[in-house]
Amino acid sequence: MTAPQMAAPLAALERSPRDEEIDVYGLTHPGSVRIENQDHFLICALKKQMVVRLTSLPDADHLMAEPERLASLAMVADGVGGGAKGADASRIALEAVAKYVSSSMRCYYAQGLADDRELSETLQEGALQWHLELVRRGEENQEYRGMATTLTLYLGVWPRAYLLQVGDSRAYLLRRNELIQISRDQTMAEELVDLGVLTRADASDSPLAHRLSSSIGGSQTAPVVTRFNLAWGNVLLLCSDGITKHVSDERLREQLRSMTSAKQVCEDLLKDALEGGGSDNITVIVGRALQSES
Repeated sequence: MTAPQMAAPLAALERSPRDEEIDVYGLTHPGSVRIENQDHFLICALKKQMVVRLTSLPDADHLMAEPERLASLAMVADGVGGGAKGADASRIALEAVAKYVSSSMRCYYAQGLADDRELSETLQEGALQWHLELVRRGEENQEYRGMATTLTLYLGVWPRAYLLQVGDSRAYLLRRNELIQISRDQTMAEELVDLGVLTRADASDSPLAHRLSSSIGGSQTAPVVTRFNLAWGNVLLLCSDGITKHVSDERLREQLRSMTSAKQVCEDLLKDALEGGGSDNITVIVGRALQSES
């Protein structure tokens, strides 16, 4: 998948946002129909920090400055498998990803992500590891056989960003008031569109529109990494299909364009999805960087 060009050259983007300039929020809800919530989400700031463990100095607190943020991480996972299996699949995947990104990948974002190709390959290798971990758990415990999950992962090291996509949870970017879907649904319907068997219009109404062709832990996984650039005022949206089943792209664009805060727009999108039927679990993350005058 070719990464879209979404921002100005890196040199023109100046400093990275401070923590107080980042407006981000996320929420999850079981919806109106399902009892269990099989979705999970995670929002993290990845930082470097000096910790004084032991010293003879009388006051060492001043040595420990506010740790610098190296990267931002946000993830949405929509479990597959019914009951506890789906919820456990999404939870296990996010826990595994968080450990992997905070340890195995630290060298990449600490060095400014100089090698895009190598970082993309590392993300894909990580996705394969998480996939095999879910498969292994299912083989060891019959109760969890068949559990799987989608995974939409955003890793941002200003002004670059990377999206790892497996399944049909989605990532959008609002840039200059235009909504762009960064992710591509990994579904059977989308595969048939690529083959020319279904038209785009027919695919959206097909029962195959939500049947995954790729997942973490399923019969097949095909992680895709897309790189794009960030800019002040861009709005990032990650969501499970509990949102996109009931909220059109036009409505998403309208809500993001008029948002007053990440918390407000997440709550409004949840309300839209519930009013549209709430037939599935609903998860949404919204984030943006707003430059202060000082």
